[in-house]
Amino acid sequence: AQAMAQAGTVAVLLPAAFYFVRETVVPPVDLLRARGVKMALATDCNPGTAPMTSLLMVLNMAATLFRMTVEECLAGVTREAAAALGRSAEIGTLEAGKACDLAIWNIERPAELVYRMGFNPLHARVWSGK
Repeated sequence: AQAMAQAGTVAVLLPAAFYFVRETVVPPVDLLRARGVKMALATDCNPGTAPMTSLLMVLNMAATLFRMTVEECLAGVTREAAAALGRSAEIGTLEAGKACDLAIWNIERPAELVYRMGFNPLHARVWSGK
């Protein structure tokens, strides 16, 4: 894990695949965290191992199954996902000059996006800056 951190490698975790194939070995999240390895999250949507299309459910699974924090989960589907794709300069954070796909949620606190299952509090969205 230390070599991963030094190389700038992003670990991409797939909670839906973990669940769907009934995997029993949890990714070494504590070790990755301790070594400063960035952790991205993805749906890995595919018919063989992860028929998942809900990023909200992936957030819940990452927190529940992998014991990731709310902050780690939200960064995992934004900033760290962009880093995993090598696109941090263009996407992943709210900064002037970056492309903007933005979800506006009807929630009181970010933890609701990770905690609740089977709901979608989407109020509005911005797609390609519009």
